[in-house]
Amino acid sequence: MANLVNVENVTKAYGTTTVLDSVSLGIADGDRIGVVGRNGDGKTTLLRMITGAEPPDSGRVTRTGGVRVATVEQRGHLPAGSSVRSVVVGDGAEHEWAGDAAVREVLSGLGLAEVGLDADVARLSGGERRRVALARALVQQAQLLVLDEPTNHLDVEGITWLASYLVARRGALLVVTHDRWFLDAVCSRTWEVTGQSVLQYQGGYAAYVLARAERVKQADTSEARRQNLLRKELAWLRRGPPARTTKPKFRIDAAEALIADVPEPRSSVELRSLAQRRLGRSVYDVEDVTMKVGDRTLLDHVTWHVGPGDRVGIIGVNGSGKTHLLRLLAGELAPTSGTVKIGQTVHASHLSQEVTELPGNLRLLEAVQEVRTTATLDGTELSATQLAERFGFTGDKQWTPVSDLSGGERRRLQLLRLLLVQPNVLLLDEPTNDLDIDTLAALEDLLDSWPGTLVVVSHDRYLIERVCDTTVALLGDGSLAALPGGVDEYLTRRAAAGAAVSAERRERKGDSRAARKELVRLERQIGQLDRREATLHDQLATSATDFTRVSELNAELRAVVAEREAAEHAWLELSS
Repeated sequence: MANLVNVENVTKAYGTTTVLDSVSLGIADGDRIGVVGRNGDGKTTLLRMITGAEPPDSGRVTRTGGVRVATVEQRGHLPAGSSVRSVVVGDGAEHEWAGDAAVREVLSGLGLAEVGLDADVARLSGGERRRVALARALVQQAQLLVLDEPTNHLDVEGITWLASYLVARRGALLVVTHDRWFLDAVCSRTWEVTGQSVLQYQGGYAAYVLARAERVKQADTSEARRQNLLRKELAWLRRGPPARTTKPKFRIDAAEALIADVPEPRSSVELRSLAQRRLGRSVYDVEDVTMKVGDRTLLDHVTWHVGPGDRVGIIGVNGSGKTHLLRLLAGELAPTSGTVKIGQTVHASHLSQEVTELPGNLRLLEAVQEVRTTATLDGTELSATQLAERFGFTGDKQWTPVSDLSGGERRRLQLLRLLLVQPNVLLLDEPTNDLDIDTLAALEDLLDSWPGTLVVVSHDRYLIERVCDTTVALLGDGSLAALPGGVDEYLTRRAAAGAAVSAERRERKGDSRAARKELVRLERQIGQLDRREATLHDQLATSATDFTRVSELNAELRAVVAEREAAEHAWLELSS
């Protein structure tokens, strides 16, 4: 069977920097390929050449004649002045697309009914705009779907729905993502963009980590630290308790041989003991707190205790108040009622989503030295230059103006600056945004041995399961719920709540079978009225000089249009 897309001996450079050199690849129908690699190594460039948005400098990219390609770019733009409806389904009559089960599944799964089909896309949040862009691509039913960081701005629930939809979807998929849970759940092959080439692996993230660790070992590389990180990551994947992560699908014997001498990622008891010596008994006591923003109640009489050495992940639907809760702990916001007591020895560092705290007028190394010129990490005293290198800033990059750094680089720099302050509490708001997989593994390795209290807001399921010992959720009703079963329990609760709402709607509307029959009847009626309207228009054209007849036809036409609009309104009411 011929490939949908062939990449043959392709080379691409920007100025004096070669991003891809003599790369050859193929995408077959049914392939689900995850693309990983460090920021700046060419992942997005590869996708743009495959879709035809950017030409190669040499070589060629060929697509099978007539292959339909749908794309979602990382920073894709939606047409200004458009509604959600016009972006996703165009300007066709509602009964034409609303009866399409595939379209309804996408609109429902991505929660666009709640957003509102008539909403102006310019007024939507980042997460809502991402869902609109995804819906536009998914409803096209293209043979090749190309997604660049599709999970950015999606909550855990949205990511889980998208993963299940893509696994069931027919056709080929090519996706760049740093979401490792998503890679393992969706992809059957992995491409690693590195060193101007693309290495290919069978399987998702877990299999990729094993294959890469084996490759590094066979190459007898001098990069001992990176190899150790890979082995630690592999050890966690193999040993992680079933409640926290899906068991990886890779060769058990080979994995066990590679990780035989790797210790557990962290000793929770030892770290908690160290944290208690630094923090005492009390960190945060949230007592009967209510927080309102406008007419919305984000927290409703919530009581919560965070102790020394606690490692807590906070999840919840977008807009439920996760960032506000973190800012409440940081002392940046006051509750509407109730109290937040902060322990006397608490010295907290807060990583915000926007990373607006960086000094844009300084160079990177100067921004590090502004906080501290030397620090001790893992028992070793390091200079500012060495600290910057530890966080992936090597050579000339250390003299780059902070204002010129990418989003991922700014987040890395701010994390480094926060850790240099030597806090005993870390409050992290979406710390994985814009970070590549290697940087994420290094960050998690650092957090594993960090002796303090950690509170993380994240949609990254893998990070939550990897670095946190407990999980709590904002369920959108003002409550804060403990989740002993982690993310899986959260999804179960949300599904149960959704089922209860659906049952209530069905009860209000009467028997669902009768409702379906009524939908079919309305669809037939709308079709008949459409045909009658077309006939009347034809008759008006042929009777243009007979004013009496034209008057009669106009009156009938207005009646038909009014009846059709009423039927369409009834159809939409019933189908919702």
